[in-house]
Amino acid sequence: PSCRRYVAGGRCKSTARLEGKVVIVTGANTGIGKETARDLAQRGKVIIACRDIAKGEAAASEIRAETGNQQVIVKKLDLADTKSIREFAEKFLAEEKELHILINNAGVMLCPHSKTADGFEMHLGVNHLGHFLLTFLLLERLKQCAPARIVNVSSLAHHGGRIRFHDLHGDKSYSRGLAYCHSKLANVLFTRELARRLQGKFQRRVELTANALHPGSVYSELVRHSFVMTWLWKIFSFFLKTPCEGAQTSIYCAVAEELDSVTGQYFSDCQPAYVSPRGRDDETAKKLWSVSCELLGIQWD
Repeated sequence: PSCRRYVAGGRCKSTARLEGKVVIVTGANTGIGKETARDLAQRGKVIIACRDIAKGEAAASEIRAETGNQQVIVKKLDLADTKSIREFAEKFLAEEKELHILINNAGVMLCPHSKTADGFEMHLGVNHLGHFLLTFLLLERLKQCAPARIVNVSSLAHHGGRIRFHDLHGDKSYSRGLAYCHSKLANVLFTRELARRLQGKFQRRVELTANALHPGSVYSELVRHSFVMTWLWKIFSFFLKTPCEGAQTSIYCAVAEELDSVTGQYFSDCQPAYVSPRGRDDETAKKLWSVSCELLGIQWD
């Protein structure tokens, strides 16, 4: 029915092949990430980077069987632990000579107040800082393999977020819904500042792009920390995208030919979408960048 078609939203129509190219998708053992990996595995080599290796292997073997592509590889990556992120990057760079697309897809949502191994608030730590560090560690390889793309999965929830520099880790006040929104706003601001910095480097044509996206409201495991949301999700599942429908904009940002030199943008349903005023605040983006570097103990100029 037309209502269902409306819910499904835009589809990625690109038939671009990725022969000889390498893609990393974080959190690709389930949900949108898994569907993104499934589609891209029909085009080229995919690395599933996830915390749960058993789930990752199950997803990978299903995708290999379905696509006939044996180049679907699982590597361990726990975004809640910078040691794991550094180990992943080190191993990846030693084993793989190429990297053309990095999809920062993994995320947590509605967690009770908790901290990562490094003491960061869980949403900010996994959704923003973990991917910030991962991108930093893989950036040179992406540059060497340019044209290349960085795709950050954000959310419409960024509209409800603000970067609370005075209480980044939610120690003074904490709401798990808002913590998620704040981290999704951080994704948008990171994308914006990253694109600005990369543009300056390449001058003419943008050879390494960074874009963010809203996948849509998707029926997935992301709400597992909230009984109420899990229950609501079940009731309203007809009005939610399937993971496959939710993956379309990630796939679009990763392969669509018309985005070859588009950077610093935000997409939804495979088309440009409205970014909240806070998500367009360059001063906040710059400050978040330097605070993130400080927290992670890195220098990224």
